[in-house]
Amino acid sequence: MPYSDLPDHAFWRLCRDSGDFLLPGLYQPKFALEPGMRIATAGSCFAQNIGRYVRASTLELVDVEPAPATMPAEAAQRFGYGLFSARYGNVYTARQLRQLLEDCVSETVDDSAIWTKGDRVYDALRPNTEPEGYGSVAELRAHRLDHLRRVRSIFGQTDVFVFTLGLTEAWEDAGTGRVYPTAPGVIAGEFDAARHRFVNLGFADTLEDMAAARALMRDLAPDMRVLLTVSPVPLTATASGHHVLRATTYSKSVLRAVAEEMVLDDAATDYFSSYEIITGIPFGARMYEDNLRSVRREAVDTVMSCFFGAHPALGPVSRPAALVAPADPEAEARDDVICEEAMLDAFARP
Repeated sequence: MPYSDLPDHAFWRLCRDSGDFLLPGLYQPKFALEPGMRIATAGSCFAQNIGRYVRASTLELVDVEPAPATMPAEAAQRFGYGLFSARYGNVYTARQLRQLLEDCVSETVDDSAIWTKGDRVYDALRPNTEPEGYGSVAELRAHRLDHLRRVRSIFGQTDVFVFTLGLTEAWEDAGTGRVYPTAPGVIAGEFDAARHRFVNLGFADTLEDMAAARALMRDLAPDMRVLLTVSPVPLTATASGHHVLRATTYSKSVLRAVAEEMVLDDAATDYFSSYEIITGIPFGARMYEDNLRSVRREAVDTVMSCFFGAHPALGPVSRPAALVAPADPEAEARDDVICEEAMLDAFARP
């Protein structure tokens, strides 16, 4: 029988009977990480956690836009320093990543992506990195061009690029096709219903964007590897017209499916299961704060423990404590739903 030789982590009951749900079997890396390897990060807000742990490890975090030496840590974070490998702010969608890379290659500074607020101007593609804006369009363009050149330099010094897929929803400029990390008018600029339209990037669009982004990265760094994750943070709000739970489920399903497709067709692309560890049925809402959106620090510790534990060369890491309660045999006995798949449990090791 094809199921008789499968490892324990292939069976739900055996995972359920384990205090840690056999999490070490959830991430089996395609490629090993070694001390001193250079890691670059980008993606949604959850990706900021990865950078913090990489800095504290034997890996080297690539940072092409470090904060000025005299800038206080709180101010540096407010201005987008140290959150990722460059000051691009949160890159929520695969479309954003693709656009950023295309701009790096062509050194394009798009004037349509410049917003105003009072007498200040803002880079619409990273509006939160300069909270007080710029004094002139010329100043903004100079900063943007410098930023693009620094982002391009990432690929001359990176062994593994880690990208966290966060959203499928975005706001787009109908004339240029540019997508923004936030809706016009939230931080700066003005919303124009005739110009700005809501888009919800589906599986085909997201897969195409992610594949194009990877191709651009490989042109710049042929030997670089890509590690994908999916953010477990739910949508704050949805412009889709649906319930936010439905919209979140759709968005995360698309991103998770795209990540798997990217992994299947490329030996140098891998996926780390942070999304499953945080949102998985075995762990319930305990991985989140009371607002059911912010991920608990202990949950992030568990995620990173699983990640570093799969790369023993990086040094010892603490194992997470028990994550699931003991199994209730009587609950399974009470389950009177007819399910052919449940019969596969008979092939699990006793």
